[in-house]
Amino acid sequence: MKISCIKTTVAGMLFMAVFSSCANSNGQVREPIVEITSGYIEGEYENNVYAFKGIPYAQAERFLASRPVDRWTDTLECCQYGPWAIQGGRGNDESGNFLINVWSQGLEDGAKRPIMVWIHGGGYSSGSGNMAEYNDGVALAKKGVVIATLNHRLDIMGFLDLSGFGGKWKECQNAGMLDIVRALEWIRDNADAFGGDKDNVTIFGESGGGGKVGTLMCMPAAKGLFHKAIIESGAKLNVVNAQLSDTLAKMVVKELGLTKETLDRIQTMPYAQIARAGNKCVAALMGPRTPGSIKMWGFVPSEGTESLPKHAYTPGFSDLSKDIPLIIGSTFNELDRTYYDNKTFTQQQGIEILKDKYGEENLDGFLTAYRQAYPYKEKDDILDMVGLDCNIRAQSIYAADWQSANATAPVYMFLFNWYAPSADGGKASSFHSLEIPFVFNNPDLEKSNIRQGDENARVLAEKMSQAWVNFAYTGNPNAKSIKGLPKWKPYTKENGATMIFDNCCEMRYGHDRALQELLYRCLK
Repeated sequence: MKISCIKTTVAGMLFMAVFSSCANSNGQVREPIVEITSGYIEGEYENNVYAFKGIPYAQAERFLASRPVDRWTDTLECCQYGPWAIQGGRGNDESGNFLINVWSQGLEDGAKRPIMVWIHGGGYSSGSGNMAEYNDGVALAKKGVVIATLNHRLDIMGFLDLSGFGGKWKECQNAGMLDIVRALEWIRDNADAFGGDKDNVTIFGESGGGGKVGTLMCMPAAKGLFHKAIIESGAKLNVVNAQLSDTLAKMVVKELGLTKETLDRIQTMPYAQIARAGNKCVAALMGPRTPGSIKMWGFVPSEGTESLPKHAYTPGFSDLSKDIPLIIGSTFNELDRTYYDNKTFTQQQGIEILKDKYGEENLDGFLTAYRQAYPYKEKDDILDMVGLDCNIRAQSIYAADWQSANATAPVYMFLFNWYAPSADGGKASSFHSLEIPFVFNNPDLEKSNIRQGDENARVLAEKMSQAWVNFAYTGNPNAKSIKGLPKWKPYTKENGATMIFDNCCEMRYGHDRALQELLYRCLK
């Protein structure tokens, strides 16, 4: 493996330099150096937290299963984020190396801190664990947990199912998800170096990252590598089964002018050529992508396979995860509001949108159920109504129904209802991904979607992030009392217990069940 930015040291002396106080005789903090399974790495000390960025955790040839990285002999500087995984329009990393970032308050100190592993969003086609504007781990690490974020293969590079061609391709199904499994194995093997507890790992993610959390809950290879799970706006069905993924792969191979005998050439073809062929075949096989659809689209995990016998959200999870405590939830508006923000329309025009969205025959039922669920909302605010999430909350409810009835571990449901002002200072919105800076306790990051210095945001971020940390410690978000947050009761289908995160947090019980059932019927 090619390593850049290395610092040569004598291994024996280096190990002696790994510290307990991390300070020299002048009281200045030294750059931290630790030994992991693949060699020595050097990080940095920032804001009273040790940070290691861009650590290689796995490597792979194109489309084939990843493997642990080769051991290096010098010290690898891990002080800055590496590149994004290759993806349409942004990532360009074709090195075959996959990277992880880690933050912790202590190193090799035997503290056994809970480990929280963030899995990035972007569906299965885009995104990165290197998005400092969202998932910088310093603030959460200060609460006594080890934070890890990671990159993995995406889209056609991570989910082109060539297993039907046999030979070395036989085990390439779901390579992008198996990269994440490899990262969890790396965390298990290196937890002690970062003061973490390999037997207390929480996986959490938003949107596509939440979908990946649910997928990991159904993967035999991931069993035992994590112990708690948090799904934020990620309950989405997956249309791809083994037959469909095999058909799609064979269409792509044909489109590229390859055969079983010449398939090796796909490992050296330009990425852009492969991506174009993949997009063309997806459109031909699945039709155009429909925004707001309840189903996934494109190159995604394939169920009915050895690595993924059953997919999540159909409606529940695998029995493999019966003992995994779960937090699951969504935002009030999700993606729906974005279509209408900064648009001006009359009340009647809004009513026409609702008729078109849910069917004229369902309009009266919608209005009645909405008013019953949200009597405290501004009366008949048409923008609120047309911008209501009509997708992810319903699927989150049904997933929680199943898990709470079939699992031995508790389920906790949330609805994020805090509104951030729109960019032009207009009507506020509780949009998709808005909760991330609150979860990471980062409301004042320069590039976040929250107005810097918003005291309401700071207070809510403290509550929400502490609940997430409590859950990581014990599987119970109530483990440590949180000022201003009521006791968060476990969810069942019968009680519908939902924590509403807002300036004033409250527990509500089945408040929108009738509304969500109506929306789900309309869109299914």
